[in-house]
Amino acid sequence: MQADLPPRVPVSSESDWAEETRALLDGLRRLNIFTVLAHHPDLLKRWLVFGNHILTGSTLPARERELVILRTGWLCRSDYEFGQHRVLGTRAGLTDDEIVRVTEADIGEGWPKRERTLLLVTDQLVAEHRLGDALWTALSADWSLQQTMDIVFTVGQYVLVSTALNTFQVPLDEGLEGFPK
Repeated sequence: MQADLPPRVPVSSESDWAEETRALLDGLRRLNIFTVLAHHPDLLKRWLVFGNHILTGSTLPARERELVILRTGWLCRSDYEFGQHRVLGTRAGLTDDEIVRVTEADIGEGWPKRERTLLLVTDQLVAEHRLGDALWTALSADWSLQQTMDIVFTVGQYVLVSTALNTFQVPLDEGLEGFPK
C-alpha cells in the first residue's frame, strides 16, 4: 500500500473499545494494525492467537523468520508490514543492506544457500500459492518438517495480513519507515 492513501478503516481509540477489546489490547503496543482490527474484536482475538504462534511460537529462528516476512511484505506491496518488520528484522540480526536486498527482484547468489532457498520458497509461495518439487526438496534438506510447515504458514499469514493492511489502507505508525527509498 502507498503510505499516502487515506485509511478506509479508521484507527480506533480506547474510547471506542468495549472492555473485552481493551483487555485484548492492554498487553500490546497501540499499533495501527491492532487499533484498526479492534473494530472487529472477535476477529482480532482469534487472529492474535495464530499471529502470535507465527511471530513468537514457531520453530523458525528469528532472523530467518524475518527474512521470510520482509520478502512477503515486499512482494505483497505492503509498506506497513515491511516497515514493522524492518524494525523486527534489525533486532533479529539483519543488516540494513540485507533488508534492502530483500527488495531486489532477483534473489541472486549473494545470500547464503539456506537463506537464498528461504527467499526463493517465499517467492514461489506468494506467486503460485504452492511449492514445486525442486524447492520442496531444497527446503526439506535444511529444515525439519515442523519448520517447513512453519515457513509455509508464515508466508500465508503475512500474505493475509498484507492483503488486509493494503485493503484497509492502514497508515504507517508514527516514526515507522516503510519501503527503502
